[in-house]
Amino acid sequence: MKILFMGTPDFAAGILKSLISAGHEITAVVTQPDRPKGRSGALVFSPVKEVAVSEGIPVLQPERIKRPEETARLLEYPADIYVVAAFGQILSKEILEQPEYGCINVHASLLPKYRGASPIQRVILNGEKLTGVTIMQMNEGLDTGDILYSKSLELAPDETFETLHDRLMALGSLAVCEALDLIGAGKITRFMQDDSFSSYAPLIKKEDGLIDWNTSSAEIYAKVRAFNPWPGAYTYLSGKILKIWEAAPSDDYAKEDALPGEILAVSKDFLTINCKDGALTVTVLQAEGKKRMDVKSYLLGNQIEKGTVLGSSPD
Repeated sequence: MKILFMGTPDFAAGILKSLISAGHEITAVVTQPDRPKGRSGALVFSPVKEVAVSEGIPVLQPERIKRPEETARLLEYPADIYVVAAFGQILSKEILEQPEYGCINVHASLLPKYRGASPIQRVILNGEKLTGVTIMQMNEGLDTGDILYSKSLELAPDETFETLHDRLMALGSLAVCEALDLIGAGKITRFMQDDSFSSYAPLIKKEDGLIDWNTSSAEIYAKVRAFNPWPGAYTYLSGKILKIWEAAPSDDYAKEDALPGEILAVSKDFLTINCKDGALTVTVLQAEGKKRMDVKSYLLGNQIEKGTVLGSSPD
């Protein structure tokens, strides 16, 4: 099957690689324009562009794909279907209707739950036990098209964004290839989404990583995992950001009269911090302007005392 592929980040690059390995002809790739990165501001390719260039596939990088000239340009590349995965731009009705089989999307949740830009993080934040990928026939709504195919997996108790992202990328790679085979054979079955079960997963912002110690240890533990590696779950110590990378709920040092964010214990290997419900034991953290390190290494160069209260602002 001839495919025009649209995608941008690592998740999409994994899907693209699977389509190439399965023998599909990728006539062109559409991805976001090169963006500046780091202090140098040097322009860098998206992960999808890196794959396309290495395979000699034509690359299109429109600032706005809805512009008539960009939409028309897609027709220069013959395709039976457009496959989309985390592209980052909204497609017009005209684009959706251009190929014979329309446009399908590889979405990293079990729709209709977690429509939107950050389904992987929201699944972890909300304590879901099950998630998966959905192959959806795209329409003009936000992840509202008919479900064509889906595959599910169970979350591990210590699942982070990074681990779940990679597992869903592998699952999505398998699912899209299986779905394309069914579409080509005319054996695919479509199901309308039940909007009454829908939920929205908005784009994650840097400030979402701020820890509110007046919430439960389970909620904070979920935030630590969901925002690893970006934006990172963080608090403030003496007015400076302190990121928490590895932690676990603990009731060993819980105190009813302690303040939210109060450090209940300082060991050579961990810190235990009071939460609204229970406590959080931290084993890996990162001081502002420093590298990530375990608590033992951190305490060699930093003094932190029992009774110190971590804050939700630099004040």
